[in-house]
Amino acid sequence: MLKTPDFMRDMKRGEEPAVADLLTAAFGQKNEAQLVETLRKSRAIAGEMVLPMAGEVIGYAALSKMTAPKGWLCLAPVAIRPDLQSRGYGRRLVGMITQWAELSGQTLVVLGDPAFYSRCGFTPIAEGFTSPYPLDHTLTAGPAKAKIKELIYPKAFG
Repeated sequence: MLKTPDFMRDMKRGEEPAVADLLTAAFGQKNEAQLVETLRKSRAIAGEMVLPMAGEVIGYAALSKMTAPKGWLCLAPVAIRPDLQSRGYGRRLVGMITQWAELSGQTLVVLGDPAFYSRCGFTPIAEGFTSPYPLDHTLTAGPAKAKIKELIYPKAFG
């Protein structure tokens, strides 16, 4: 029987340890799991989505509230279980989030591989923004209209 992931859904209470294990496995260290824990404690998390399969969490994505521009969200971290990577699950997970941003008029910012995130619907950030991170790896989805041209991430990213 062919196993495929279920639909992406909100993370449920009690799945935090499974998400921490997934992030540690996907990134090869605990930094991202610690980042998520810090984001949760500081109440900067706007949403956490998981991709379940056969009763396990095999994918994860977090949206956190940007300090500036107000109302923008940051997509990070995103992870797929290492043995299930390169099967399109990450692209599907991120693509659904990108589509939600477009349909709802919500602006997302992501720092990552431009080739991957462009395939998921993100576009390079517009000229004129400043960021503590490399702009050539900063992409947006949604309307991306802001009077403030400085990207300020939640303190947990520091």
